[in-house]
Amino acid sequence: MNGRSGRLIQQPAGYKAFIPAPLPPDPSLHLDDESLVLLSNADMALARLDGISYVLPNPDLFILMYEKKEAVLSSQIEGTQSSLADVLDYEAGARASRKNSDTKEVMNYLAALGHGIKRLEKLPLSSRLLREIHKILMTGVRGQNKIPGEFRKTQNWIGSVGASLREAAYVPPPATDIVQMMGDLEKFIHADIALPILVKCALIHYQFEAIHPFLDGNGRVGRLLVTFFLCWSGVLSEPMLYLSAFLNDNQQEYYDRLTAVRVRDDYEQWVAFFLRGVAETAGQAADTAKRVIQLQKTDREKIRAAGIESVYAFEILDNLLARPIITVPDVVDKLHISKQAATKIIDKLEKIGIVRETTGARRNRRYSYDALLELFG
Repeated sequence: MNGRSGRLIQQPAGYKAFIPAPLPPDPSLHLDDESLVLLSNADMALARLDGISYVLPNPDLFILMYEKKEAVLSSQIEGTQSSLADVLDYEAGARASRKNSDTKEVMNYLAALGHGIKRLEKLPLSSRLLREIHKILMTGVRGQNKIPGEFRKTQNWIGSVGASLREAAYVPPPATDIVQMMGDLEKFIHADIALPILVKCALIHYQFEAIHPFLDGNGRVGRLLVTFFLCWSGVLSEPMLYLSAFLNDNQQEYYDRLTAVRVRDDYEQWVAFFLRGVAETAGQAADTAKRVIQLQKTDREKIRAAGIESVYAFEILDNLLARPIITVPDVVDKLHISKQAATKIIDKLEKIGIVRETTGARRNRRYSYDALLELFG
């Protein structure tokens, strides 16, 4: 097999590995009318989402909650069982009752995402950055023995549990080719080329997954790469687009579309799928942001109507955007007020229905901002 997307090469051990062709595709992409409509819809949805980031009262706090949902969904695609509630409980101090390695994987994802966005302020989008991200993702969790932060030195493959190399559904390029191929991908990322940004982003994600440069964690790094590229290229001013929800809902189609590039040399169908995902995901994120704005407005009015005059009540409400499960010690640490004052304000917020006590205990009580959790599913 030797085509537009790459070629299958027989290896000395008896299996065939796929060698992806460098980007951009040759012959060039041809976007039909349907794809052009998808591109237009995705561009408009992304612009709308980016515009909303400027009117959010506390965009950083909203983004933190959105990132947690993304971390959960992206990790679930890889088989973890941790939920958003597990992550929020973990943050609220329920570590003793939830010693869950899956939750640690999600927390690593959050740390990797935050690190990557911060590093992009000074460091170009590069193989170096992706290795840093991978190291954070894989340290101390499942896969920690698979050289975190380093490109693989041995062959990997994708297949059912127990499948051998010869039985694999996909065998990426040999380890000896990884550095060169990632270098070529980095050049494509930085190339001034006549392609729409979202089309280029689709190709970058496909190529990264085709190379599969790490022994483990490629799916998570590849999904983070989408967000990093859109922020680094200036399409998004804030990291507010995450495709994991769409890919989770369309998981088999996602794998089939990636496979179709390799098997049929059909980049176009993959690009169309990717654009549909961007449009849907950006639209959903924008709608959620609008609902969050309205929720905060409604609850601020509720606090005023109840005659709660403490400015700390509004600060607690703001911080519930990022951490919708809180404890009294959380509030004490965050606002630097006494335990008595924090307890009094939380009790008032509970009485007017903004937070709900979830443990039923007299000590170590936790309070949930249910209305926000419903918005994030």
